[in-house]
Amino acid sequence: MSRVGKKPVIIPSGVKVEKSAGVGSAFGGKDLTLTVTGPKGVLTLPLHEKVKIEITDKEVLVDVAGKENKREKALWGLFRALIQNLMDGVTKGFEKKLEVIGVGFKVAMQGTKIVMALGFSHPVEVEIPKGITVVVDKNTIIITGADKQRVGQFAAEIRELKKPEPYKGKGIKYIDEVVIRKAGKVVKVVGGGK
Repeated sequence: MSRVGKKPVIIPSGVKVEKSAGVGSAFGGKDLTLTVTGPKGVLTLPLHEKVKIEITDKEVLVDVAGKENKREKALWGLFRALIQNLMDGVTKGFEKKLEVIGVGFKVAMQGTKIVMALGFSHPVEVEIPKGITVVVDKNTIIITGADKQRVGQFAAEIRELKKPEPYKGKGIKYIDEVVIRKAGKVVKVVGGGK
């Protein structure tokens, strides 16, 4: 039994959940899509053929046929967690905060782009994807959106532009990330050690 998978996903008030058949499957076999509509938007999730979804008035139940099969048990917990993320996304949304640290490092918004000075010979411009909102406050970038995967992916792409280095800690890091610092070179005094 999957400890995560057997828990029902509670449908919050104001959220509509539907299961529909589509044209082409992302996983092969029969194609089913779960659509969740809420105050923050509409999110869809292609379902695996081994995963069974039962929608009632107040909750969504996830099940698999082979409860003893290791792969199907993993899918059971995975899809229950993905459906919970959809519910949280259309009601509360998700947020990632990044901090830009370094002398001369600057961040600014220009229309639908983030423009950053990161110590390169040119400014770095990043286009903001649809469905994601970005707010720049001094050297802090706040990324919000309904889809947890897209918010996390966009935050990771921005961090990848200039990872924090271990000597001075310069670069782009998550607000709660701890950068392990290294000691610099130790300069030996000439003529010492009598």
